[in-house]
Amino acid sequence: MSLRSFLKAMEKRGEVVHVKDKVSPVFEISAIMRHIPGSPVIFFDKVEGYDVRVVGNVCATRERLCLALETEPENLHRKIIEAMNKPETPKIVSDSPVKEVVEEPDLSKIPILKHFKRDAGPYITSAIVSARSPDGTIENVSVHRLLVLDKKRMAIRLVPRHLFKLWKMAKEAGEDLDIAIAIGVHPAVLLAAASSPPFGISEYGVANRLLKGNLALIECEKVEAYAPAEAEIILEGRISHLKETQEGPFVDVTGAYDARRPQPIIEVVNVMRRKDYIYQALLPGGPEHMLLMGLPREAAIYEAVSKVVPRVKAVNLSLGGCGWLHAFISIEKQSDGDAKNALLAAFAAHPSLKHAVVVDDDVDVFNPEEVEWAIATRFQAGEDLLIIPNARGSTLDPSADMATGLTTKVGVDATRPLKVPREKFEKAKIPLNEKTKKIIEKIRLELSGNRN
Repeated sequence: MSLRSFLKAMEKRGEVVHVKDKVSPVFEISAIMRHIPGSPVIFFDKVEGYDVRVVGNVCATRERLCLALETEPENLHRKIIEAMNKPETPKIVSDSPVKEVVEEPDLSKIPILKHFKRDAGPYITSAIVSARSPDGTIENVSVHRLLVLDKKRMAIRLVPRHLFKLWKMAKEAGEDLDIAIAIGVHPAVLLAAASSPPFGISEYGVANRLLKGNLALIECEKVEAYAPAEAEIILEGRISHLKETQEGPFVDVTGAYDARRPQPIIEVVNVMRRKDYIYQALLPGGPEHMLLMGLPREAAIYEAVSKVVPRVKAVNLSLGGCGWLHAFISIEKQSDGDAKNALLAAFAAHPSLKHAVVVDDDVDVFNPEEVEWAIATRFQAGEDLLIIPNARGSTLDPSADMATGLTTKVGVDATRPLKVPREKFEKAKIPLNEKTKKIIEKIRLELSGNRN
């Protein structure tokens, strides 16, 4: 269960594009990732100054993540919820391909990208960071941006969540925090690292459940931490409990620059890698970034809303809402209060959520036009609008109050009122037989050919 095995499967499906031209890790790779339509997996076979291939867009579509988890789209949220509720401890192995080369750290030898014009420097964006509490009883695995400072040092952005809590525990004990930084892992491991199970539950257990018990870990050589045995490259390091530096600016999931602030420094003490390792890149603010951040929150919303309404059909943290701030939720409604309860549950499950729209189960939440149609035909602001002022919002929202962290949240009940006959709100349909379907498909193929 490695990144390589997944990439081979995507090659067979025709979802991989190879860039044969030599490209620079400074702006060129990120520009190509941003502007190639359709979000295919992109292999950069020749990188200026490096004998290393770079791959990007690995997790850039919902369908690709479903393939990685071997599940159907309608079961995706339930699979994530099950993995978080019933994690399985992975096995520990003594050897793996990532130990083919063990060497002194030199970050300048890795094709780390500089993505946007005002970035503070090259950033590692696809790494998972694992750490344990000083007594070894609690493990956390999470995704963090890492700013390269020099050959052996990086700055890490620590949001006040679980890794921050472990670092504070080490800091209070007067110790640096040992960490393993793994780059180039199976999509299920990345997705698990982006999830938020309760503190004390290791995301490796979540990943192992997603991978049906096939995740293996190795113990690092110079730090007290574990990393995926099938990773492409592992950086062993320590987060200083004393040293900090200014981190940022950096483009976050909204596509805007995040603030510059003091953050801890990591000292890299060892490198393990495959001989021909592949460097995995992730475009900040791109579809892959949004999906990996958003999918676990979609699952949390799905679970919370399921507790207050009879049935949840689907949840979508939309790309237009940065995969973080806007939720579209379709439910099977049995009373006119169900949609309001669903909105309140969604805001409680995902505190960063800013705007939420609840629609009936005949509306496709992955089609923005259908959601907009539901608002246009089933919503009355005087009855169906929920406004929550002065609520905790997202620090990633540039329109929120940065000093207080407060924002105004809006919920939209775009479900049809049950007191009015259902027929009034149904979309008109035209009967479609097999003969007509074939004619339509033929015309579509002809039009597609003309465009190409």
